[in-house]
Amino acid sequence: MTVKLQDPDPSVFAPFGAFLEPPAGVGDRSMLSEWLEPVPGLSQQCHLNRVTPSTLPLTVEQVEHHPHTAQLFLPMAVSHYLVTVMPSDAAGSPDSAHALAFVVPGTLGVVYHPGTWHAGIAVLEAEASFAVLMWRGQEDDDVFAAIPPIELQLEHTKFFSESDSATITKYPK
Repeated sequence: MTVKLQDPDPSVFAPFGAFLEPPAGVGDRSMLSEWLEPVPGLSQQCHLNRVTPSTLPLTVEQVEHHPHTAQLFLPMAVSHYLVTVMPSDAAGSPDSAHALAFVVPGTLGVVYHPGTWHAGIAVLEAEASFAVLMWRGQEDDDVFAAIPPIELQLEHTKFFSESDSATITKYPK
């Protein structure tokens, strides 16, 4: 199955979480606390991860979800990254037939609602890091599931020029 990468659209993404924008003005604050409300029995965790660049098209064969808590990613020196999500089917398993994928500029963060099936963060141009915030403390904090392969393909997005599109497909996996 093929999924076309699309530009971030907050209304399309809303069932899965939100794209996080920086404050509009100097001195303004974007409060994210509603995403990180305490979860009884869990402790708040913050870690940094480093991601190696991927090439397009990219095949996704595994997704994960976090049943107890939201998961929030803040890019650090990231140019563009991929966010792939899908709803749950009636049994609570990932429904890859309805997967969506977005090319997100490094100026936006992303947060997933608790229980949202998503692929691991993938970056395109160069190695990158993210600050990750969530609550942890249960054996099933991270639930992984294999899915039938889906291929993420770049069509046109407003974040890439034609030369950018050619360049990002040349980077090694």
